[in-house]
Amino acid sequence: MRSAPLSLFILLVCGCASVEAEDCRRADWYDLGFRDAIYRLQRQDEVYRVQCERHGVKVDVARYVQGWQEGTYEADQRGVQSQD
Repeated sequence: MRSAPLSLFILLVCGCASVEAEDCRRADWYDLGFRDAIYRLQRQDEVYRVQCERHGVKVDVARYVQGWQEGTYEADQRGVQSQD
């Protein structure tokens, strides 16, 4: 089940033109937000929203933002630890 969020993430990061409906339906929005933050990306919820809206799938923005905020914190902690 983890492959759907990963494939959605890869498609969007690569700049591919479209995302499959199934990827949108199966996406773990928290996980995608967390992963975007760990990779130090800006929030991508609007990109996901536009891509998935084409398939009639609503992005859970609250879960995405929660994951992104927690991922940002985690990424910051990893950066501090690696500098010690």
